[in-house]
Amino acid sequence: MRRFQTLSARLGLIGGSLLLVAIASIGFTLWISWQLEGGAAAVNEAGRMRMQTWRLAQTLARGDAGAVRDQILQFDSGMALLRDGDPARPLFVPRNARCVTALADVARTWTEVRAAWSATPGLGAMQAARQAEAFVAHIDALVTAIEQRLASLTTVLNALQVFMMGLTIASAVTMLYSAYLFIFNPLDRLKAGLARVRHGDLAARVQVNSGDEFGALSRGFNQMAETLEELYQHLEMKVEEKTSSLAAQNARLASLYQASEFAARADTLDDLAQGFATRLKRVAHADAVAIRWCDEDNRRYVLLASHGLSSEVADHEACIQTGDCACGQPRDDAHTRVVFMQRRGGAALQGHCERAGYRSLVSVPVRLQTRIVGEIDLFYAKEATLADDDRTLLDALADHLATAIEGLRVSALLREAAVAEERGFIARELHDSIAQSLAFMKIQSVLLRDALAQKDTAKTERAVGELEMGIEESLSDVRELLMHFRTRTNTETILPALQTTLQKFEHQTGMATRLSVEGDGLPLPPDVQVQVLHVVQEALSNVRKHAHARAVSVEVRQSSPWQVVVRDDGCGFGLAGQATGHSETHVGLRIMRERAARIGAAVEIETAIGDGTRVVLTLADRKRLAA
Repeated sequence: MRRFQTLSARLGLIGGSLLLVAIASIGFTLWISWQLEGGAAAVNEAGRMRMQTWRLAQTLARGDAGAVRDQILQFDSGMALLRDGDPARPLFVPRNARCVTALADVARTWTEVRAAWSATPGLGAMQAARQAEAFVAHIDALVTAIEQRLASLTTVLNALQVFMMGLTIASAVTMLYSAYLFIFNPLDRLKAGLARVRHGDLAARVQVNSGDEFGALSRGFNQMAETLEELYQHLEMKVEEKTSSLAAQNARLASLYQASEFAARADTLDDLAQGFATRLKRVAHADAVAIRWCDEDNRRYVLLASHGLSSEVADHEACIQTGDCACGQPRDDAHTRVVFMQRRGGAALQGHCERAGYRSLVSVPVRLQTRIVGEIDLFYAKEATLADDDRTLLDALADHLATAIEGLRVSALLREAAVAEERGFIARELHDSIAQSLAFMKIQSVLLRDALAQKDTAKTERAVGELEMGIEESLSDVRELLMHFRTRTNTETILPALQTTLQKFEHQTGMATRLSVEGDGLPLPPDVQVQVLHVVQEALSNVRKHAHARAVSVEVRQSSPWQVVVRDDGCGFGLAGQATGHSETHVGLRIMRERAARIGAAVEIETAIGDGTRVVLTLADRKRLAA
């Protein structure tokens, strides 16, 4: 009995007893009361219909057709009320067989009476009275059936009250015992199991004795304890699996990083392909790797590099036509796929790949946007499988390879363009300087031959002097070209290169030089610096050849727009007389203007005879240069 002193026992005892007694008493009492009240209202309504029947018969005797119609409608409403009931009042005819039969008899009789009383011409007073008396008898039968039903319900109500008293006592005893047996005892077992789990005993289990909610709760507790025990037992294994997965992801990322780094360092296509083949064999755990290059029309695949591939296979597959074998996918259907040699076309093993012992092939297209530039073929001596992560990794490596191949191609084109540009520059320099001097010396050699043939000493000496002067001029041009070629703008600003150029010019000519700088702007781009330096060197060359100057200065304004001025104190020249005496000077001016045009700059010449010369190079705005 001590267990019943708990709060749950007291609440179960008091609450269960009160709830059962209240629900039973109130429920049965309300139901009987509802039946009695509804039946009593139905009896009243039936009595009212008797009065309406006699009144309607009297109205028929008077012959008042309008009043007859109104009273018939009122009687119809009463019949509908008895048939359908009114829960709000409440009002309803009991649903036992006798009452239902009596109500149906009243409704049927009323239908006949109504038809006769609504007919034209109407019935006589005596006939209407007889029909009304017969109809009222049917109504009295209905009232008698309802009253008998109400009397039986009253008897049942009294018996139920006595029965409920005994049922209340029995229910209280039953609920108390049931609460102990089916609620509190299982709760105690669950509490004991939870206490064991809380103290670390994951092998704790609760005995399941029933299939009710507490039985389901006990089974759930046992499943929870089993899951916890498995988690603790297999936690190390799960951590190891997760660590292995993370290691695999890190390995894939490291492979991508190493491939990108290697692609950035590769100088030639052969080195790139061979290095990728070596790395792909290790990353994909393949037995052999082949990297192929594809032409733009996707007609053939050329073997660039291989690793682990037998010499027989490499020789046979040095160049394969698209679609001839498992390697070399057509452009329209190129995708990463696994090919099993034995299953291909249902044929037996055949061909050099099969004879070499390869059983499966993973083919990965090397795609640059929409163009196929090559293919990666991974050979396996067993049937290979390709997981989604492996497929993604191989596609990413193929993209890196495609980008690297395109980068090498672009670099080669840039180098070729640079070489072509440098050769064009050398050709223009030779044409505009040494070639003209050689042409002049060729003319002098002809004059020298004629003078020797004529034994004219004066002409001979003059021709020899011209030749010596031409040779000296050519040597000067060569030295100047060498100085141009060796001077580079390998620093952030152009000022050190200008200083070096002026020092060399002063050493060669003996003229005094000066460099002045104004402003503090952003440095020029490297390609612009090269062209500015060449313009300055060409201006200095013209000073050396034609100005007869004693000093030269270069003035730099480092603000937007940049301006470089080469000034000398020589003899100057007349711009209007370009055809006489200064053809070489004008050639140099043309070269300077061509160089300035390449960087969007302009060259202006300010000179006068006897007043020196100013060559002004004005660069475009820095924003246009950057664009």
